Amino acid sequence: MAIRVVVVDDQALVRAGFEVLVNSASDLEVVGEARNGAEAVTVVAQTNPDVVLMDVRMPTMDGIEATRLITSSPSRRRTRILMLTTFDLDEYVFEALRAGASGFLLKDTPPVDLLGAIRVIAAGDALLAPSVTRRLIAEFTSRPAAPTPAPDLQRLTEREYEVLLAIAHGSSNAEIADELHMSVATVKSHVSRILAKLDARDRTQLVVLAYQSGLVTPG
Repeated sequence: MAIRVVVVDDQALVRAGFEVLVNSASDLEVVGEARNGAEAVTVVAQTNPDVVLMDVRMPTMDGIEATRLITSSPSRRRTRILMLTTFDLDEYVFEALRAGASGFLLKDTPPVDLLGAIRVIAAGDALLAPSVTRRLIAEFTSRPAAPTPAPDLQRLTEREYEVLLAIAHGSSNAEIADELHMSVATVKSHVSRILAKLDARDRTQLVVLAYQSGLVTPG
């Protein structure tokens, strides 16, 4: 079954370009589009996509608020938000992470990398551009923010705690398996249980929770 994608951007030409690109892949399908955040919330509710390509800056409602509304809906738990921004470390991207976005890419990302990122986000099994994402999260966590409840890490087993720590440092499943001497399948099982216990959407959110709880520190 194809990965269902919604494209959100206030520029019609940009939306059309993304739609052509996404539909060129046999395993991806654009099921809707929107020109602002308010429309995005409605379209996502109607189409139930796997991934939303969400522009940050738009009129009426920006991508941050739209992301917050989409990710806070219990019926949208499996929908992942991939933020698209013009500038590296765009100020708005920090708020996008807090709002529940699963990752971000620059709009000038090569087409093949964008398609790959959609697949990664849909699977929820890896961070986008780990070196950039770790730098982004480190910067994000160093900025003052409203207090947030710390995740209940005591619910994790000792092994799950070790896996979470490795995830927070950007390790892939294969790297975690090698480091902790277990199979990749076992790592995936641990990750699934950690997501459930900490009520996190995906690995990106686990990294954010790890920083917010003090499990790891920037740098």
